Amino acid sequence: MNNTAMSPQSRSEALAAMGTAPELDVLIVGGGVVGAGAALDAVTRGMSTAIVEARDWASGTSSRSSKLIHGGLRYLEMLDFGLVREALHERGLLTQHIAPHLIRPVQFLYPLTHRGWERPYVGAGVLLYDTMGTAGGSSRGLPHHRHLSKRRALREAPCMRPDSLTGAVQYWDAQVDDARHTMMVVRTAVAFGALAANRTRVQAFLREGERVTGARVVDLETGTEFDVRAKQVINATGVWTDETQQLADTRGQFHVRASKGVHLVVPRDRLQSNTGLILRTATSVLFVIPWGRHWIIGTTDTDWNLDLAHPAASARDIDYLLDQVNSVLSSPLSRADVEGVYAGLRPLLSGESEVTSKLSREHIVGHPVPGLVVVAGGKYTTYRVMGKDAVDEAVRGMDERVPESVTEKIPLVGAEGWDGTRNQRHQLAARSGLHVARIDHLLGRYGSLIHEVLELIAKDPSLAEPLPGVDDYLRVEAVYAVTHEGARHLDDVLARRTRASIEAWDRGVSAAPVVAELMAAELGWDEAHTATEVEHYLARVAAERESQEQPDDATADAARLGAADIVPIAPLSTR
Repeated sequence: MNNTAMSPQSRSEALAAMGTAPELDVLIVGGGVVGAGAALDAVTRGMSTAIVEARDWASGTSSRSSKLIHGGLRYLEMLDFGLVREALHERGLLTQHIAPHLIRPVQFLYPLTHRGWERPYVGAGVLLYDTMGTAGGSSRGLPHHRHLSKRRALREAPCMRPDSLTGAVQYWDAQVDDARHTMMVVRTAVAFGALAANRTRVQAFLREGERVTGARVVDLETGTEFDVRAKQVINATGVWTDETQQLADTRGQFHVRASKGVHLVVPRDRLQSNTGLILRTATSVLFVIPWGRHWIIGTTDTDWNLDLAHPAASARDIDYLLDQVNSVLSSPLSRADVEGVYAGLRPLLSGESEVTSKLSREHIVGHPVPGLVVVAGGKYTTYRVMGKDAVDEAVRGMDERVPESVTEKIPLVGAEGWDGTRNQRHQLAARSGLHVARIDHLLGRYGSLIHEVLELIAKDPSLAEPLPGVDDYLRVEAVYAVTHEGARHLDDVLARRTRASIEAWDRGVSAAPVVAELMAAELGWDEAHTATEVEHYLARVAAERESQEQPDDATADAARLGAADIVPIAPLSTR
């Protein structure tokens, strides 16, 4: 692989190369995990590949998920065996080979509430889940489930009310920092030669007759517009699928419907438990997920027809989640316990049901007009398959022979040498002067790329200091986010390269001026621009807090829209 850094210079070079290339094989629109997966799939087949994203990598759905890599236990009850089998296969690949440095095992307790019939019913389902996880000869890489008595279940989760369960089944899945993983997929594609640029918007599709032959794009950082020509364009824009399809003057073969999922973040010490929880609700399931020094509680599942870029959590959403989890807790949570809140939109295929929790999570790939491939639906865990299927469809529209997908065999950057690097954690701590707990933190975010981070600290020891208000993260991580991970704005670092915006009590406000100064040195910001970045971030936090006090979606959306984006997104046009 080539240099993996996504630096300001590499972004400029990528944009220049896109605009001067006579014709690329594939142009991918959308920098979420599916677009990233398609970019990696295409470039590792030997295709000249570019990917553009209007905002930041993973700034939409792919940074606001439940952060689980799982088969979807509830889909077994819906008899969606194909989706579960496919997702469990991908879980095995991700945990064992593709991204072992980014993905961690996580255990869940499924409380039983009925005596007699429920234990064999749930046990059979979880046994099937475990069995499907080993189908096809792949290793699960995770322990098998176990049955627990009521007494033993309460030892595992003392936070639960004794009258809320009669026993439990405990099983294992996996979790991931979704935004970091998506960015790492893009970075791996760049390492193989893909051209990648965030803050780059598709304004219109280029046409020759009925055929799409590329796109007119605008660099939102400079306002420069230029044409990118490609044999095939892949639309991987998630909840924006219908909007992007309109650029091709086609209604499309299918439509995407947005379902809002809200999650709460609370301190780890507010729930005494050694395990995550999965609870049944009237319409779906509720997860309580261990997340470092926090718990993530989610999710809701409601239709959303308002602003797609900034879905807002209302007081109703927060109260619903608190009510659901408090129904089983011996010491209920209150609004005062909530550190962070985030809302994301799932791109669901419309038409199957009027209830979003019943809409399909399977994906569809279509070719609505020559030269344009659309991929939609799916779930985070199966992003690699979605990317592969989209590229397969693009290849069918090309008059040349292209190798089959090889992404099953390709580890992401940071995964190569992971086991050996992890085993050297004490030596790395001794050489760097950092506590071994800090090294563990960095290893779980950068894998074997930790050496690049430690080199920055060796050059400037002040970068080893923690960020104010969010001391899980070091100053060096803000610098590295700019020099190697494509961060362009303060929000990119505080909301996605780190998770300060949901993990800190003040949502990253204390860290904002420090991070902005560190970024300014790398991006050449003057004092005025640096101050503007901080002002925009503080306005975003204030707007989100205000929206979370509103009674419903409409008022929450209006409050959230009170804070403008640091980079305005112009309306789409057609050409």
